[in-house]
Amino acid sequence: MAYRLSAELAAHTDDVRGIAAQGSDMVVTVSRDGTGRIWRRAGGGGFAEDSVLAGHTGFVSSVAVLPATDEHPEGLVATGGMDATICVWDPRRTGEPVARLRGHQQNVCALAAGSDGRTLVSGSWDKTARVWDVGGQCTHTLAGHAQAVWGVLLLDARTVVTASADKLVRCWQDGRLTQTLEGHTDCVRALAAVDASRVASAANDGTVRVWDVGAGTCTRVLRGHTSLVYAVAGSAGVLASGGEDRTVRVWRDAREEAHTIVVPATSVWSVCVLANGDVACGTSDGRARVFTRDAARLAPEPQRALLAQQNASFAMSAQAMGHVDLAGLPGPERLAERADRDEQVVMVREGARVLAYQWTDGAWARVGEVSDAAASTQKREFEGKMYDYVFDVDIREGAPPLKLPFDATDNP
Repeated sequence: MAYRLSAELAAHTDDVRGIAAQGSDMVVTVSRDGTGRIWRRAGGGGFAEDSVLAGHTGFVSSVAVLPATDEHPEGLVATGGMDATICVWDPRRTGEPVARLRGHQQNVCALAAGSDGRTLVSGSWDKTARVWDVGGQCTHTLAGHAQAVWGVLLLDARTVVTASADKLVRCWQDGRLTQTLEGHTDCVRALAAVDASRVASAANDGTVRVWDVGAGTCTRVLRGHTSLVYAVAGSAGVLASGGEDRTVRVWRDAREEAHTIVVPATSVWSVCVLANGDVACGTSDGRARVFTRDAARLAPEPQRALLAQQNASFAMSAQAMGHVDLAGLPGPERLAERADRDEQVVMVREGARVLAYQWTDGAWARVGEVSDAAASTQKREFEGKMYDYVFDVDIREGAPPLKLPFDATDNP
């Protein structure tokens, strides 16, 4: 069975930048709206908002859930923000954080929890990662990356893995650098454990790589995303990734793409896998969504139909769909043929329009229109010069975005 909508978590007023789960019945989201939110299962597949975590000044960028201990039977929640702090919360009493961890100098953009319920690792724009006891002590500062540390992972009690905008993945043991993994050709954004010895990394080069940490080798490159890959997560034998192509990709045995989940949002910023194998994502439309393969946890049919309608009417960016060769696209006759695999996405040219369709339940269903396909080869002007792209870059809260011109032949 393909993944279908199980629940939609709607309360944030800006992008959901981070998402994490405790078991199968609690999800935590964090957002650019300055809050975190705890959601608990409300029967069947649904979730209801339980509490709001309001402890940061500015955007909240990252979240991790620490396992339960005798002292904290529901575990702890850690959130990291643009204010360079980490707030630690008891999900039973969320009025105030139980601890604030200070030491980073810039945005805390990545968090990961240890299996002991006490250890936390953080990554920051300040180019460092830090290992913490949640009581407040920083036990190690991991310095060595040349740019922001976007992804962190505690592989075991002694081993930390970090990923950076410098395109490198680094392995550390007891605070000392032991391995540098090279292969990505652009910023590495996120990390996930595949098993006790393998790690997956997601990057702006559009790939997910699987590494054997002990051997220091890349064992597989997972290709399927058509744009930047922002997130990767693994649990319950499931590996999932999300990115700028508005999809979540689920990978079979960390070897090949098994499922494609399309959402009506420009960016999938974050993903997590629940203990029951359901997949959740946080997106640029301020929503989080949970998807399942279990019929008992499906959302009501009207809610699933609304999601399909939202997907069908969504205007997609040609840049996010990869290089669109208009002359080479098939016409509507392609829709008379069956897909090569379940959940395959194809683009079809209908006159001057380019439409995207996904194979679902034995038929093609429209999942969006490529709004700027006709203009995807046109240059854009910035300060009197022509560029392939001009991106908007958020530099700080409340400030107008910085215009960043870029040519496809540039090597940033």
